[in-house]
Amino acid sequence: MNLCRITPPEQTCCFTGHRRIQPSQVEEINKRLNIVIDSLYKEGVRHFRCGGALGFDSLAALAVIRSKREHSDIRLILILPCIDQTHGWSRVDERIYERIRESADEVVYTATEYSRQNMLLRDRALVDGCGICVAYMNSASGGTGYTVRYAVRSGLRVLNLGKCAIPTFATV
Repeated sequence: MNLCRITPPEQTCCFTGHRRIQPSQVEEINKRLNIVIDSLYKEGVRHFRCGGALGFDSLAALAVIRSKREHSDIRLILILPCIDQTHGWSRVDERIYERIRESADEVVYTATEYSRQNMLLRDRALVDGCGICVAYMNSASGGTGYTVRYAVRSGLRVLNLGKCAIPTFATV
């Protein structure tokens, strides 16, 4: 699924990161996101894709929404794995998700119901057609590790705001 048929990859960025983030790290991650989004904007990036999950995805989407106040040509595109993604989430997290969804310029669902395969489909859809991936990866396991490895294999420039080394082609 290539969602950037019209937008050149160098103008499109995706975010991927861990769902669980220590509360003490949120402020620093937000600062890094603001700096990265501003830098990417200066490079010509205008389309920012987020996967809509808890944790880093939500922080990244909210940072894009804040940046839209200053740069009206920024677009937030949510690539969601299924319609019932928030099943089992807390009320607070659901409200944040709805705020993000309502602020998005485009919402794309890669499937109708939850499955592990649909999560991977969403992860690949985030990356396809992008030129850069901004990650928050402290461990190369799970969906974040999968998405970063896929981004590296796809030739994207990967910026990691976390502490884990970005895999190279030899380790993918």
